[in-house]
Amino acid sequence: MQDTPAGTSTADAVFAALAPVVEGIAATFGRSCEVVLHDYRDQERSVVAVAGQVTGRAVGDAMSEIGLRVLAAGDDARNEVGYVTRAQDGKVLKCTTLPLRDVDGTLIGALCVNIDVSAINRATGVLSDLLGLSSPDEQTPVSTTNFSGDLDQVVESLVERAERTHAVPVAALGRDERLVLVRSLHEAGVFALRGAPGRVAQRLGISRTGLYNDLAELKKDTP
Repeated sequence: MQDTPAGTSTADAVFAALAPVVEGIAATFGRSCEVVLHDYRDQERSVVAVAGQVTGRAVGDAMSEIGLRVLAAGDDARNEVGYVTRAQDGKVLKCTTLPLRDVDGTLIGALCVNIDVSAINRATGVLSDLLGLSSPDEQTPVSTTNFSGDLDQVVESLVERAERTHAVPVAALGRDERLVLVRSLHEAGVFALRGAPGRVAQRLGISRTGLYNDLAELKKDTP
């Protein structure tokens, strides 16, 4: 294996090598494809390369909900290929997320491919109507993913989703309901972020101590 130049980490070499790959993949699949390269060493500005315009990501943006989930998985993060989600603007996306690792196996980032299949989905719906079949939307519910470039907005989106689930503001949740919310945020990878407890505690209207008590309670229930 070729030595890494002095002053350059192996992680830096990985991202430098993948930068032209990002452009190549996007050019191959055309304007419906977006490829995003994330460097998890800077969570607030994890996007280091983008080709294509599907979700509106830009260099310097933070990771999305999907990135939070991968970051939280750490050593257990695996390739997620061809999953379907919906962007906040209504686009239906077929996505692939590939975790990237340093030579020692440490998770350092991810390569993400997002393909807008909305037009194909609409065409399939028309054909389904003509053939008397159920539409794709009726067959498979699609979750919505927040692709905002701001981590606070991503966290806010997850909290708002919980508010809709419980039909009450988070400040009005009882302890048991709040534990369910905190568990969902934990499973979404929010607490893998630096400074996340402070952000979440403020949004929930509780002290950091109260949030840490909730997290400790959840750990007791984890096998």
